[in-house]
Order: sequence, then structure tokens, then C-alpha cells
Amino acid sequence: WAFREYPASKVVYIAPLKALVRERVVDWRRRLTGAMGRSLVELTGDVTPDIAAIKAADIIVTTPEKWDGISRGWKHRDYVRAVSLVIIDEIHLLGADRGPILEVIVSRMNYIGSQTQRPVRIVGLSTALANARDLADWLGIESNGLFNFRHSVRPVPLEIYIDGFPGRHYCPRMALMNKPAFAAIKTHSPTQPVIVFVSSRRQTRLTAKDLMAYCAMEDNPRQFLHMSEEELQMLLGTQVEDVNLRLSLGFGIGLHHAGLREEDRKLTEELFVNGKIQILIATSTLAWGVNFPAHLVVIKGTEYYDAKQKGYVDFPITDVLQMMGRAGRPQFDNSGIARIFVQDSKKSFYKKFLHEPFPVESSLHLHLTDHLNAEIVQGTLKSKQDIMDYLSWTYLYRRLGLNPTYYGLEDPSPAGVNRYLSRLIDTALDELQQSGCVEIEIDEDEAVVGAGRQTDEQRLRATELGRIASFYYLQHRTMRLFKQRLTSATLDHEALLRILCDAAEYDELPVRHNEDITNREMAEDLPLRVVTHDFDSPHTKAFLLVQAHLLHHPLPVADYATDTISVLDQSVRILQALIDVAAELGYLTVALRTMHLLQCIKQARGWDDSTLRCLPPLDEQSIVDHLNEVSMQRHGHDSLHTKRACMHASTRHRNRWDRSPNYWRCRHVS
Repeated sequence: WAFREYPASKVVYIAPLKALVRERVVDWRRRLTGAMGRSLVELTGDVTPDIAAIKAADIIVTTPEKWDGISRGWKHRDYVRAVSLVIIDEIHLLGADRGPILEVIVSRMNYIGSQTQRPVRIVGLSTALANARDLADWLGIESNGLFNFRHSVRPVPLEIYIDGFPGRHYCPRMALMNKPAFAAIKTHSPTQPVIVFVSSRRQTRLTAKDLMAYCAMEDNPRQFLHMSEEELQMLLGTQVEDVNLRLSLGFGIGLHHAGLREEDRKLTEELFVNGKIQILIATSTLAWGVNFPAHLVVIKGTEYYDAKQKGYVDFPITDVLQMMGRAGRPQFDNSGIARIFVQDSKKSFYKKFLHEPFPVESSLHLHLTDHLNAEIVQGTLKSKQDIMDYLSWTYLYRRLGLNPTYYGLEDPSPAGVNRYLSRLIDTALDELQQSGCVEIEIDEDEAVVGAGRQTDEQRLRATELGRIASFYYLQHRTMRLFKQRLTSATLDHEALLRILCDAAEYDELPVRHNEDITNREMAEDLPLRVVTHDFDSPHTKAFLLVQAHLLHHPLPVADYATDTISVLDQSVRILQALIDVAAELGYLTVALRTMHLLQCIKQARGWDDSTLRCLPPLDEQSIVDHLNEVSMQRHGHDSLHTKRACMHASTRHRNRWDRSPNYWRCRHVS
């Protein structure tokens, strides 16, 4: 439709995960680029093509955050204005944490269409919804364009069994589920593929361990392995690194989670898809990633550990539905089976909501501030009345009157809705003022200082901090942190590193169960002390991971390798923003040191390391030997014997020196 009606236009496909984006890119590149002659580009945090490639592409496959950041600059990006069709996959995630981004994207694309006099067509793909008509009205979809099928309508019929288990404590309850899980596999899928979903990487290992023990008690311990002994030994000998995976593969059981190195993960996927192994134990993220259907799905527990709440919380119902949806393989099965293991007190709840459509609500009111800042920076919103008009484009506005209790709205009348939105806007603008991102003016010469209730006539003006936050896709709270902590023109590298790790972008860094103990032990081996001693804080974890990266310090668990990648990916734009803020404040030395810190992170080197160590072939020992030889030739003695001793000292002694203020100086070998 898009290319027929608007031949020079572009199509944007938005998926919630990079894995889904990659899957679409691989599929569509094969089907669309050759036969149809269409060019396609992938746009995610891992893959960022140049502007020329994006402009030349007919189809852009991307994630919500990437398209939100790009579409903010639609006024000076003609390729954004050229979009005629937006396809949003998993749009029922509107009520989840990332839902506000989808809501803002839809509202913005509709607004762009109204400004360019060419409406943007929006297609939403979702599970069955109780309020699909409300969602369709917001998307601008007519009745003949809405298709809302019941859960029971699927290519392969699904049998659902819900089992309750007693016990208040999480870990004993999970252990109690392992034997019924094995029995379910033997009953429902003794020879067909099985996926067992668990809540954490640790649970993948514990579940595999128990399933292997039950296999060992069977007449045929390797009944789930479908490859020869020679083929298995070849894989284990050359291709598998993870110890737990090496052990489980021998029983036909694979592990899949983000803590595995990519090669191990890919190998496990190939073995499962090709039928070499029959059981795959995975974390819930696999349900949103690459499509691996199975005959039987066992959801072993519906809770996960939330570090913010310091306890176990329920999975969103959308996650449970997504995991169930992996059961049943088109072209292979006449039916699929899902066994859901829950705490017995929640059995009736899941019986109700897994068989009935659920409503989708907005969560924009919880994340409004940063999105308003982006629109104010672009000049879309210039007054409070503009914001009121802008919110009328949102899904939040439609749901306020229909489900007022959910949003804490006491008066659902039009006047009550306006008062609610007015308070919401005032709160958001106050937050932006405190963060230094927005100034509110009465006229061109007089600015209102401080926070307070705003009037419709007051004008909104973005500050440089607001522009920096929008450009680098950072939260306004990070700008407030910079504003509060950049109080000196002589901040050193350590202070800048602490500012980096306290940024709001690291709030969501996962701190798993008992990782506070791991963080405490890790902190004892690193030179820079944790001041707060809050070892279950994501910011403390980020601080430790960056230190370990700079010092090439071994990580205590494999999970931390994936977490380090996440921390480092975020650090680049945070530090680039910090450079701009320091320059704006006139702190040249701080800006230069921040640039140096950024390069240290990119090169994985300490800020006092010799510049020679940035050359890949050189290590500490070769540099010390060379400099010592030069010193002997010039002075007739080894002036670097102390530093040589430092390099050759045992880890225990070096860790003692790590505690001294001169540790970083000791690492400087030239």
C-alpha cells in the first residue's frame, strides 16, 4: 500500500527487542530486497548506519528508542517526514515500562502527518485485547480495519494447564517444581521439542541440574539427546565454553540466557532448532526474541526478582502470554501444550486472565517529563496550552475518561480531566525547571525564577541543558545530576567517573538476587572505594563494572560480562553529554578530563596508564622491559626496579597497593 500510494515514501517497522529486529531484517532482506528491489536498513543500539544509508532505504527496521530519538528531529530530517507507513509490533506493550515511547511515537507521527498534509498510516500488531476499539480509535483505524481475535484463535490450538504449588519462599518453591516439570515433559512431549521458561540465569542452571539428575535415574539417561557421541564430543571439545552448558548438552538439555557468550548461545539455538537437543531451558527474554516454537512449554514460576523492590514480583501478563505462545509448531503439530506453574494462591487469577482478553492502559503519565522536554526543545510545544493540545493526541487522554480509577482521576467529567492534566503538566514543568532544562517566561525579557503553578499564557523555552538531554536521549534527572555535581573547574577523573555511574540511565541496570554480596566482594579488590556502601544499588554495580573494565580485572560471574556491555554502551552518550555541559559551564579542564575518561573507557585503559599501552601488541611486561633497557643504557642502573616489582607482585599484594592513593601512579610505567 505505502509504495503504491506514495512511491517515494518510506516504511518504518518498530519491534520492542533487537533480537526481533534482527529476525525481521534477515527475513525481509531475503524476501523484499531481491524480488521487489527494495532497500532495507537496520537501526538499533548495536547497528547504526550512516545518514546516507537511512536516506536511501525504503524500509527502516528499528527499536522504539531509536526511532523516538531520530523522529524528535523531524523538522530537519526529511527522511522522517517521508514516512507513510509505521508498523508497530507488540503494541499491547503500551502499558509496560517502554509503552510511553510507543505512545509518543504514534502521537508524533500523527502530528507530522497533520503538518505535512499527508496522513501517516499506522498498523498495530497485538495479542487479543479487551479494549481493542479504544486502541483502534487512537490509531485512527476504522471498524473495517480492526481485527481482534480471541486467544483460542491461533494456527495451532493450545492446551493450557495451570498447576499451583505451596510455599511462601521463592527458592524452595522453584525447587519443588523441577520434578513436576520433568514429569510434564515425559507425559506431554517425550520425543518432541520442549522449552522450559525460568525467571533468572541462576534458575536455568539449577533447573538443568535437577533435570539431569532425573535423567540419570532413567533407563536411557540420554533420551533427550539426538546426536552421536562423536558429534557431541566434537562440539564439547572445540565450540562450547560455558561449563554448565557443556554438562547439560550431554543430556540433550540446552541453556539460553544473556549471560552466555554469543557463540554458545548461537550453538544452543542451532542444536535446538535442528532437533539435536530436545529441551531448552531459557529466561523469559527468549519469548520476545527469536522464534523457537516447541510442542510443550513449561513456565516454571511467574515471578522474578526486582532489585528496586528488593523482592519477587509477578511477570506482566503480556510476558506470560508471550511465553505460552511459543507452544505449538505450525506445520509440525496439531496442538501445543502450555504448563504454567504458579504459587497456589495465584492460580485463580491466572485462570481468569489467561483465557480472557486483557485491557491495555497508558503509562505516559508516569514518564511524561522527558517526553515534554524533547517536544519543547524541538519547538513543538511553546506554552502550557500547547501541551494540553499535544496530550489530546495521546492514548492517555482517551483512557482517562474511560477508566478514571486506574489513573487516580476522581472526576471523569471533561472539566475534571482538564484539571487532572493541568496538574500533571505543572508537575512535569516543575521537574524540568529544577533540572535546568526549561525556562518559563512571561514575556521576552522577564523570566519566572523557581517552580510554581504555571498559567496558560506563559511561554516555554528550552535551555542548553534541555537541548543536550534531548540530543543525547538522556533523562532530565541526569542533567540535574550534572548541574549539582559540576561545581568545580578542577574535578579529577575519579569524581567524573562517580558522576557517570550515578546517572539516571543506570537505574534499570539489573541487580539480581544475592548480587549485593558479589558486589561487596568485588569492591574489596578494586582501588576506588564505594562511598555509600549500598551494594545492591545499580549505580554501585555500574561503578564497579567500569573500574573492572579499566583495570582488566576479572569479573566474578559470567552475567557481569553482559552487564558490562550494557554499562559501556550507555557510558558513551552520557560522557559526551557531560563534555557538552562542562563546556557550557566554561570548565575547560573538566571537559578535557571527561574526553580523556571517555577514551580510557573506549580503550579499556586506566587514566594514568602509559600511552604506549594503547598499542595492541604491547603489554605491561614488554613496556617495562623496554624502558628498563633504555634506563640501563642511559644511567647504568635499573631505575624501574620498583615498578618491575609492582608488575610481578602477586595479586594479593597488588590488591593491598590498590588501596593506596598512589596505586594509579604505580600503574604509570613511563
